[in-house]
Amino acid sequence: MVDRIFAGVLMVVTLAYAVIAFTAISAPFQYDPLGPESWPRILSLVAITCLLVILWKPDATEMGVARQTWFRLGATVILLIAYSELYEPLGFILATILFGTALCAMLGAGIWRSILFGVATGVLGYLLCATLLDLNLPEGELYEAIAETFEKESS
Repeated sequence: MVDRIFAGVLMVVTLAYAVIAFTAISAPFQYDPLGPESWPRILSLVAITCLLVILWKPDATEMGVARQTWFRLGATVILLIAYSELYEPLGFILATILFGTALCAMLGAGIWRSILFGVATGVLGYLLCATLLDLNLPEGELYEAIAETFEKESS
């Protein structure tokens, strides 16, 4: 029963997303064979299909979630909100380091492993996205202030 409730609520959200994907999203020109319009449409259709399968034939087992799991889920949502708020002011690298470290520590890793994971994720993620995928990621106001200070000192 829990599966059907979850799938029903998610179906409402997915149908709203599909309406937006098919009506509101339009690109002025196509620079890609699929284009930016196609991905939200494909995603919504796949999600609707998966949710229909869950609604048709849910799991037979009862969902028993421990209190600690609910706490971790809530903490993860709070961490994601904090990450989204700190993403531009701190920049991709620093925000990702903080998020990765906090999430890893919350899931039970030791402090040094959490820090190593956070730093590796932030730095390698930036290198992957900025060089290989050629994405523009925010450097952050902190980085810009430090770079501006060094520019003033050098001139």
